[in-house]
Amino acid sequence: MPALRAALLAWAVEHGRHGIPWKLGPDQQPTPCGTALDPYPIWVAEVMLQQTQLQVAVPYWRRWMQALPSLEALATAEEQHLLMLWQGLGYYVRARRLQQGAQLLLEAEAQGAERWPRSLQGWLALPGIGRSTAGSILSSAFDLPFAILDGNVKRVLARLIACPRPPARELQGLWQLSEQLLDPQRPRAFNQALMDLGATICTPRNPRCGACPWQGQCAAYAAGDPAAYPVKDAPRELPFQVIGVGVVFNAEGQVLIDQRLNEGLLGGLWEFPGGKQEPGEAIEATIARELREELAIEVAVGDALIQVDHAYSHKRLRFEVHCCRWLSGEPQSLACQQWRWVDPSQLGDYPFPAANARIIAALQAHLAAA
Repeated sequence: MPALRAALLAWAVEHGRHGIPWKLGPDQQPTPCGTALDPYPIWVAEVMLQQTQLQVAVPYWRRWMQALPSLEALATAEEQHLLMLWQGLGYYVRARRLQQGAQLLLEAEAQGAERWPRSLQGWLALPGIGRSTAGSILSSAFDLPFAILDGNVKRVLARLIACPRPPARELQGLWQLSEQLLDPQRPRAFNQALMDLGATICTPRNPRCGACPWQGQCAAYAAGDPAAYPVKDAPRELPFQVIGVGVVFNAEGQVLIDQRLNEGLLGGLWEFPGGKQEPGEAIEATIARELREELAIEVAVGDALIQVDHAYSHKRLRFEVHCCRWLSGEPQSLACQQWRWVDPSQLGDYPFPAANARIIAALQAHLAAA
């Protein structure tokens, strides 16, 4: 273990990612061992990184920190502002959980607790924080010896020992290995080096074993096929659904949008109304039925606007989008929080799911050509 630690830390001095903004001190320089950093920007970044790669997260993090620079600003932000800042990152529940966590931290501070927990249990008590995220925050902010096991680290460790089963089935053993490897004197530097190794060298495909400081101790490399690790379960077929979507115009040229209920993956975001196609149902009939059931309106379904395929981690969707003309019925919030008629030029003021960006672009092109 000491040899592995020393090799990784020496490699990181020259090859690690040293410019990550939330890991720098106020002078924008790397922080000396044992020096604390502000936990707030680190916490925000770690939650963003739960489902997002570093290079994608950085500009979102910068925008977030400019708009919501403190725990108080986050705790009191309007939800729509929060979702607009998060728009494009996906898994929007993460943004809501950040706000809930900020409110819990401030409530605990008002009752005499320290603002920022220094224990694993303190961070695990916040919504959306798991063991690895908590360990990363504690080691990054306070240089405390807490291990991590994110996706990159799972891959590195599974290859190091040529783990014979998928990491999800060997979590206890991988956690033990991560804890044993952790340098208790330099946990911040070690955990960052471990993540850097997975992100830049021990990549999912075509790992650059010749540049790896652990090549000589890596069992997967010794086995001759490091890319065969981590072992994967057989892929499962994702369910497929067709969604009929109506871009409904009124007589003034406004379009109808509604806000999803807060529960679920895309809760609180705005969308063009629609729903699942039933077996044997024409897509035009799907759109007319869904708008009747969800908003109590009658529409004339017109020409197709665009077809959008979008994949989530648990299902694949195809959106069949048609322009529609509103006929009758005052919209009602039967399956949504609220609805609005908006000018098409104002759609950018509302947070939409990623799939809707292509629908909005197609709508703007359609209107420009009309």
